Amino acid sequence: MAKATDGVDHDGVLRQITAESGWSGRYAFLIVISAAISLLGLLMPSVAVLIGAMLLSPLMMPIIGLGFGIATLDFHEIRRAATALILGAAVAVALSVVLILLSPVQTITSEIAGRTQPTLFDLLVALLSAIAGGYALIRGRGGTVVGVAIAIALMPPLVVVGFGIATWSWVVFSGALLLFLTNAITIALTAALVARCYGFGSHLSPHHTGWQLVLFAVAIGLLSIPLGAGLRQIAFEAVAQRQVRDALGEDFPPGARLSQVEIDHGANPVRVRAVMLTPRIEPGADRKLAADLRQRLARPVDVHVDQVRISPETGAVEAAQIARAGNGDALRAARERDRAVADVALIAGIAVSSVQVDAGARTIRAAAAPLTGLGIAGYRDLERRADAAVADWHVVLDPPNDIALPDVAIRSGVIDDQALGEAAWASARLARRLDVLGGSLRQRTAVAQGIVARGGGAEPGRAGGRLRLAWSADPAPSAPGSDQRRP
Repeated sequence: MAKATDGVDHDGVLRQITAESGWSGRYAFLIVISAAISLLGLLMPSVAVLIGAMLLSPLMMPIIGLGFGIATLDFHEIRRAATALILGAAVAVALSVVLILLSPVQTITSEIAGRTQPTLFDLLVALLSAIAGGYALIRGRGGTVVGVAIAIALMPPLVVVGFGIATWSWVVFSGALLLFLTNAITIALTAALVARCYGFGSHLSPHHTGWQLVLFAVAIGLLSIPLGAGLRQIAFEAVAQRQVRDALGEDFPPGARLSQVEIDHGANPVRVRAVMLTPRIEPGADRKLAADLRQRLARPVDVHVDQVRISPETGAVEAAQIARAGNGDALRAARERDRAVADVALIAGIAVSSVQVDAGARTIRAAAAPLTGLGIAGYRDLERRADAAVADWHVVLDPPNDIALPDVAIRSGVIDDQALGEAAWASARLARRLDVLGGSLRQRTAVAQGIVARGGGAEPGRAGGRLRLAWSADPAPSAPGSDQRRP
């Protein structure tokens, strides 16, 4: 029965690896060319150009040499290969940093982003590719190494590391570095195991073999921790995307269409912003969706949906027009709205989640936090400040329900106009009616009419005592001034 080691030229394989795994002028030249081509492919972005850089694959042989050095415990070869690998990686990163700083294009393209979040799948690719690469070298099947070089893609992650350094992006730098280390370590250790299977290092004792297996298992285990976390995050994002779309489809009437959706998975709580084309505006949709998604995703979710009303007859045409014209505008508007909401929440002294937004009316409404000693005039001033702080939005700030009402004075037959304005403002904001008490019937009637004329709700009440205002037990009839800019 033939053995795996039959027909293997151990000395010839080792000579080939030794000749190609160390530092040389040819190796340095290929590093520079491969890094430059990779950078162009990443910035364009172009998969074809990246494949050209992968075909050069100058880093492959030092990594394979490191693996065979580990297999045979040849410390001289380990040092040679490791030195070539480290110097080559340093040259590639340094060159990338310089070129990116000189480049007018420093945008994170799809090809760059694709190398910043490695997962367990990348480890499996490196593992299987290393098995194929080791087999190809040992069995003399050089053509297979080309395919292995494309599958593993060592140089592009290194160039992305340089991009992260040049643009001061920790996420890009750390993700690409983890991908490169995953590929390099997995290839080296897997190549060592393949070499042992083909009789390399046969002079080693079982004790040495045991330590080599432990090294392989520990390294793969440590790499699996962050890679597994990355895979779980990607899986969660895919599930969240589907669940958000399902929830939006279920919570809106038939004929409603989702125009856009943006999910910020890095925010806490998870932030969902969407544009919904609907034949009927659904009040309270944000609150209902947040509760629904919180249950589906088992995470807190902050939801805001801009509802655009469309007629059933022309809905398809309007949906297409809005989708074409507002792709970037809607998301940009959502970000501006979020900033406006945050400003209003800060001025009102409340949480962002307590702020209500009516995108159609361009209105932001909030109930101000109670502030000791602050009267109606103070809360009106807070509303003016909030309204001035957010462009293109109308801010409505509700004072506390138990706020003290102003004294109404009549001097020389003239009613205090400031007191009337404050009372009308509080009545409109809280949608509560005022009773005018005391004084004469003529005075009570005049004060009530003055409050109503300024957008509030008031009626003459009972006689007795000085002229004064009190909150009625009955609500104001449809809050006359609630939709006006200023009462």
